[in-house]
Amino acid sequence: MATTSTRTETIVFTGDVTSTLSIQAASNASSPGDIQILTLASGDNTITLPTGGSVVKAATIIPPVGNSQTLTLKGITGDTGLVLSLTEPMTLTFKATPATTFLLVAGGTITGLRIVWT
Repeated sequence: MATTSTRTETIVFTGDVTSTLSIQAASNASSPGDIQILTLASGDNTITLPTGGSVVKAATIIPPVGNSQTLTLKGITGDTGLVLSLTEPMTLTFKATPATTFLLVAGGTITGLRIVWT
């Protein structure tokens, strides 16, 4: 069963520049509304987008606090990929009909990585 999600990112500047910027994505009335907590093995880990009547518009990848293993996002095996932060969250947004999987390549075991599907 799907749920409605609204994703908002807020950036707050302080110091030499003082400002707050709030960016809101369009609502998703068919969101899976799911949070997965995963353990990634060293190497390629195939991540499958949720299905079952929902439409995934975004995935926020949240590495565990204190993670020290490298994390690379790839579309398919063989891609050079994009090296992600060890500890900072990263949001991916998808086109109307996204691929069904992507890869997270871990430099070692990563326990407690979260993916928020909206």
